[in-house]
Amino acid sequence: QVQLVESGGGLVQAGGSLRLSCAASGRTLSIYTMGWFRQPPGKEREFVAAISRGGGSTYYADSVKGRFTISRDNAKNTVYLQMNSLKPDDTAVYYCAADPTYYYRDNSDSRNGATYDYWGQGIQVTVSS
Repeated sequence: QVQLVESGGGLVQAGGSLRLSCAASGRTLSIYTMGWFRQPPGKEREFVAAISRGGGSTYYADSVKGRFTISRDNAKNTVYLQMNSLKPDDTAVYYCAADPTYYYRDNSDSRNGATYDYWGQGIQVTVSS
């Protein structure tokens, strides 16, 4: 299995930027599709972005497309989420997750998080207005 730890969260003003990191240990990250999810206060968890094993394919929720960028560095066993033009609605606990599915598919199951077996503890991102 793999253990995931998020870092880089905090408080930022609207319009600002933040970069989240997800460091993995226990197993190489290269065999997993990686995803970011978030849970705003009082709301359900939602999909943010995903990236394929080699980084060649990325997927984004419509709400963050054009503002957020997911990337990975398999040599460092780390996945990143660059967040630009942040809005107060981006305030949430952000989770990194690993999907072991051999053939990853961008569908309702993956966007719901059902295909992800490993999750980080989450990290708070607060965007002030």
